[in-house]
Amino acid sequence: MGWPTRLFAVVAAALICWGQTRRERKPAAAPVAVKWPLESLAVEGNRRYTRDQIASLTGLELGQAVGREEFEAARERLLATGAFESIGYRFQPAASGKGLAVTFEVTEVEQVYAFRFERLPLSEAELESAVRQASPLFGERIPATDRALAQCTAAIEKALAARGAAQTVVARLTADAPDQLVIVFQPAAPPPVIAEVRFTGNRLFPETVLRNAISGVAVGVPYSENRMRQLLDTSIRPLYEMRGRLRVAFERIAVEKSPAVEGVVVTVAVSEGETYSLGEAVFEGEGVPLEELRAAADFKSGEPANFAEINEGVGRIRRALGRRGYLRPEVEMARQIRDESKTVDLRIRVTPGPQFTFGKLRIQGLDLNAEAAVRRLWTLKPGAPFDATYPDYFLERIREDGVFDNLRRTKSVLEVHEDSRTVDVTLIFG
Repeated sequence: MGWPTRLFAVVAAALICWGQTRRERKPAAAPVAVKWPLESLAVEGNRRYTRDQIASLTGLELGQAVGREEFEAARERLLATGAFESIGYRFQPAASGKGLAVTFEVTEVEQVYAFRFERLPLSEAELESAVRQASPLFGERIPATDRALAQCTAAIEKALAARGAAQTVVARLTADAPDQLVIVFQPAAPPPVIAEVRFTGNRLFPETVLRNAISGVAVGVPYSENRMRQLLDTSIRPLYEMRGRLRVAFERIAVEKSPAVEGVVVTVAVSEGETYSLGEAVFEGEGVPLEELRAAADFKSGEPANFAEINEGVGRIRRALGRRGYLRPEVEMARQIRDESKTVDLRIRVTPGPQFTFGKLRIQGLDLNAEAAVRRLWTLKPGAPFDATYPDYFLERIREDGVFDNLRRTKSVLEVHEDSRTVDVTLIFG
């Protein structure tokens, strides 16, 4: 008797038995559950997670007697991970005719994020271990679904309780940068605010200079170590890089309750490092006057690497390209720090973009004679590469040379035509 025949016989027997109990008006017997051995388990639609990872979470084992009830339970276990948007399944007789072959069809959650921890009294390794133990699917990035985050926070709370530091943990999706979202696990209690920032290990700058540089952006801000390091990178690191201290590091950040006001005192241990000199500056780019750009940058090789001046040099490169009609150049600067020689080399990659030419000149606010005088002084010719600095330079010369008495406000307005790559200029005299 084949597999379909046996299945039909079992179902038919169950129906006959049910019909007999109805006629005799005896209590109804439970329906006969039709189950067969599981011979194979396949997964379709998975990309991020492996077949074995998903199969292990179903709770099903080969050889186990299974039917729709077991498959539904397996589906619910997969959905409970929070890693899938939907789960479906189908099953059929296996090739041997002695059991079932099941296929789970999964749609994974697309958005997964890196994660970090704030203000939790366990080591990074212990907290990461707790997150990964919440589900074998969780690696360096996890989905931000309610189910997934609930499992992770529960695992972290369990780890904290085991170390005698029980507290409620929450997970929040936070932007570390405009295009960089990260899941942050932290205590449910709000963070303390920064009341004061102190520094140790500093010799190049007095502490008052460092405190003045950061107090305006840090005091009153909710404290987290990640946020504090961001503030140090934007407020303190540039001071050191003006002196060539490219390896400055903020090695330790200590936090204690302020004795004077509500909030915390943050103490930053600074390792100032050594002074680096500017080495070689290599310019790259096609269709651009590299030697002219090198001269405009005016980098001082052999001198301490002052990145405030270096960044100003990059600005001069952009302005030099603007004078040739390149209105949207891309200038990428990469550093190569050479610790053995205490130098830093620069690689400047220039992509000029489309070149624009001058189109028409319009003048507003002057009578015909004055307008004619201005047009005679204007030297930029239609069809010539558009010098983006010329309109404001021209108006400044008009003012300095005293062309008009009692000249009030002036300004220039540019109208950029992308299709023809031309620029029209309107000079407005107030």
